[in-house]
Amino acid sequence: MILFRCLIVIAGMIGFLNPVIAAPAVSYGPDIGLERARQLAAVAAAEAQRMHLRVAIAIVDTAGHLVYFEKADDTQTASVEVAIAKARSASNFRRSTKVFEDALNSGRTSLLGLPGAVAVEGGVPLVHMGKVIGAIGISGASSVEDGLIAAAAVNNIK
Repeated sequence: MILFRCLIVIAGMIGFLNPVIAAPAVSYGPDIGLERARQLAAVAAAEAQRMHLRVAIAIVDTAGHLVYFEKADDTQTASVEVAIAKARSASNFRRSTKVFEDALNSGRTSLLGLPGAVAVEGGVPLVHMGKVIGAIGISGASSVEDGLIAAAAVNNIK
C-alpha cells in the first residue's frame, strides 16, 4: 500500500511538471556567432530605444556561455545578471522563460527547484533552420516589455 501511494505521488509530480519540462524542444545546432549576436542585439536595442526603455541585452550560445552583451546607459545594475540568467535559462531549457513564469503563476511552485530556471519573461531561445543556436535575455523593464524586446530580435533571425 505504501509503495502504491509513493507511485501515485511520483506520477502526480511528473504530470505536474510535464507541460513545463517534459515536452522536448527543438534540437541544438551550431552556436550563434559573434556577428549574428551583434546584429540581433542591435535589433533589440533599437526596439528598446523605440519603447523608451533602458535594458541589458545578453546573447548566449547553446551551452549558455555569453557571446555578446550590452546595456543602455543608466540601466539598473541588477539587470546585467538578470539578462544573462534569462538567456542561459532559455538556452539550457530550450524554451522561453515565459513558459516558467506562466507555470509559476498557475501554481507550479515545484519548478523553483529546477537549477537555472528563470521564471520571468524576457529569455527566448534563438532558433535558426529548426535548431537552437543560443538565446537572448533582456532585463530592465517589465517582464512583458522585456519579452517584446526579445521577440523583436528573435523575429529578425536570418
